[in-house]
Amino acid sequence: MCWTHQPKGHDSGGVTTTTTSPPTSPGPVTNRAALTAATAVAPVVWGTTYLVTTELLPPDHPLFAALMRALPAGALGLLLSRTLPRGAWWWKAAVLGALNIGLFFPLLFLAAERLPGGVAATLGAAQPILVAVLAVIVLSERLSLWRLGWGVVGVVGVGLVVLGPGAMFDPVGIIAGLAGAAAMGIGVVLTKRWGRPEEVSAIGFAGWQLTAGGLVLLAPTLLLEGIPNRIGAPAVAGYLWLGIVGGLLAYSLWFNGLRTLPVTATALLGLLSPLVAAILGVVVAGETLSALQLVGFALALAALGAGQVIPRPRTRKGLPS
Repeated sequence: MCWTHQPKGHDSGGVTTTTTSPPTSPGPVTNRAALTAATAVAPVVWGTTYLVTTELLPPDHPLFAALMRALPAGALGLLLSRTLPRGAWWWKAAVLGALNIGLFFPLLFLAAERLPGGVAATLGAAQPILVAVLAVIVLSERLSLWRLGWGVVGVVGVGLVVLGPGAMFDPVGIIAGLAGAAAMGIGVVLTKRWGRPEEVSAIGFAGWQLTAGGLVLLAPTLLLEGIPNRIGAPAVAGYLWLGIVGGLLAYSLWFNGLRTLPVTATALLGLLSPLVAAILGVVVAGETLSALQLVGFALALAALGAGQVIPRPRTRKGLPS
């Protein structure tokens, strides 16, 4: 098998066209809406992680679950794309993989172990706020008070949906939850800053990061947890879902959207994950939602939708705009 950086071509693709008028194509608003919808599939799929983990996977092996979600899917991405990093992209891919996968996954599992799921989900929902601030520092963007404000509304909405009256606050779990949100937040912003090489597909780019993150997880998993004594058919199905769908496919869509969409708006799509997890609790586990939780749902969805747009500045009447 030949591992190369095969160029995918530019807009012209090296083909001479003979048409005299450009073909009719959807407008930029339509294209962005379609890209946003495709990117939103990633957090929707990630919202199934908790249910799959608790119902299908061997208990007390969170690091092994994270490893199985990352490394095999990353290797598959490399095989499908047949591209390896070149030059500076070796260390960039390693940094992004460590932040988005290798650090985020174990911190997420640690927070889930030390905190009720609702508390952990609420901490994760704070990521858009961190991204909005980091975008100013790393990307030199102007602070969007609109998206920052809706990020706060989103955290409140998710908190109303998933936090129960008996929620406990373990200091280690709180630190792990915030550190996990910060790790992926930094990874998201750096992914936006560095972009993606033109000759590398979204699957190849996701494969780089999943492989790098899996290699970061390999030694801690073998030293601290080891392999579960028994891996049955349900566990195999769970690992395949988390790795192929929740790993390679979801991250390909996520990084592809992040390449074009505003970084804070993309981060706000992550609010879908805890909401999907709550919906699955109702559908699968027979849970019920209170009126307050429904209000939280409405707030979170409003934050998600409003965060995708920026209101136009108002102009005074009688003055040139």
